[in-house]
Amino acid sequence: MRLLLLSNSTQFGLGYLDHADAAVRDHLDGVSRLLFVPFALHDRDGYAAKARDRFGQWGIRVDSLHETPDPSAALETAEAVFVGGGNSFRLLKTLQDRGLLGVLRRRIQEGMPYMGASAGSNLACPTIRTTNDMPIVEPAGFDALGVLPFQLNPHYLDPVSDSEHMGETREQRLREFLEDNDAVVLGLREGGWLARRDDVLRLDGAKPARLFRRGVDPREIDSPADISDLLRTRT
Repeated sequence: MRLLLLSNSTQFGLGYLDHADAAVRDHLDGVSRLLFVPFALHDRDGYAAKARDRFGQWGIRVDSLHETPDPSAALETAEAVFVGGGNSFRLLKTLQDRGLLGVLRRRIQEGMPYMGASAGSNLACPTIRTTNDMPIVEPAGFDALGVLPFQLNPHYLDPVSDSEHMGETREQRLREFLEDNDAVVLGLREGGWLARRDDVLRLDGAKPARLFRRGVDPREIDSPADISDLLRTRT
């Protein structure tokens, strides 16, 4: 299995995917044509144009799933897939409505390279229930691809010590999730990503990640790190 799961696609002060340039090129080494999934955003034409421009700089041609007459057949023959960020609920519902989750999951399990950013990374988890997104649409359920055996929280934010904001911090919300779910959640800060090759999983990028388990204090994981033990997580 080959996964590249980015917390974010745009880093402050940089262009689209620039912060993960080397990781993307390594992940897609040998790929000449990429299938892009733009369903997390409303403007799919504009999103596809953005992806074509960026991947074209790497010499990779991009087809967008929303433009294909037979999306299932496009997934069956794709060299690699990139699922862009946006709203996780919209993304999951669209894939459910079109009956595409199963074929995408199978192709990933067969070894097709999968790349996700933000919502696309949430989609790789067992469910999307640790997304930060507002449920702007109602999917049939929250179960996602499950090609990663634990949950991610992309764009993880640390509490601001002098903030006067009285709402829950990201850590409080994840602790709340664990009160009702015996799961493992990795808070992936912006600038960080996961790269999986079969049974090897690495945390990489500019920031450490924060690991949450039920009944245990969260702990920091410095980057880079081999975190292959998390692949043995049972949810």
